[in-house]
Amino acid sequence: MQRIGEFVVAAGIVGIPLLAFSIVAIALIIERIVFWVKVLRRQDTVVRQGLQLYREDPDLAVEKLKRNVDLPIPRILLEAFSLEDAEPDELSLAIDGAIQAEIPVLKRFSNVFDTIVSLSPLLGLLGTVLGLIQSFASLTIGDASSSQTVGVTGGISEALISTAFGLIVALGTLFFANTFRGFYQRQLALIQEYAAEAELLYRRRQKRKEESYATPSSY
Repeated sequence: MQRIGEFVVAAGIVGIPLLAFSIVAIALIIERIVFWVKVLRRQDTVVRQGLQLYREDPDLAVEKLKRNVDLPIPRILLEAFSLEDAEPDELSLAIDGAIQAEIPVLKRFSNVFDTIVSLSPLLGLLGTVLGLIQSFASLTIGDASSSQTVGVTGGISEALISTAFGLIVALGTLFFANTFRGFYQRQLALIQEYAAEAELLYRRRQKRKEESYATPSSY
């Protein structure tokens, strides 16, 4: 902790906002890692089991999905399977609405990550400029005293450290932001796949019900 404090102080005035950005980024990255680990570990199995149950007993499928409403795709399927005798167009609208509601959950904090990635290098550049200004301000033509040398080297050190600090924060955040963006894109593809399968199963079930109602009973 002491070295981190010294590093922040050495970065100059931009060290404090860069430290704040790094703390925010780390906290949000941890939250997203926990979220995606949960989704990637459980969701595929739960969804496949729910679709299989729907073929055999829709009520059991609904109960299965209700026990896993902390996952995005089960929430979408539950929205579809909970409908009673809905028309195909109504089912499609319900699924589309559920998908749109899940997108902000999957993309959570993406704007914050983009802001940190964009601003951190600029803050590092600002620190570089301020450090160079300090170095030039310490120069006096024809004077090579030790105090002047300390001022010049101190300014250059601040310039280099602030640049490095800004790049470290930006690159670390960018790596995880792109990783989460890849997970999001993969989830969108899975959502479309499972939503189409759920809609097909629902329509087949409704067709069988209509056929059973249309078949005259024999006495």
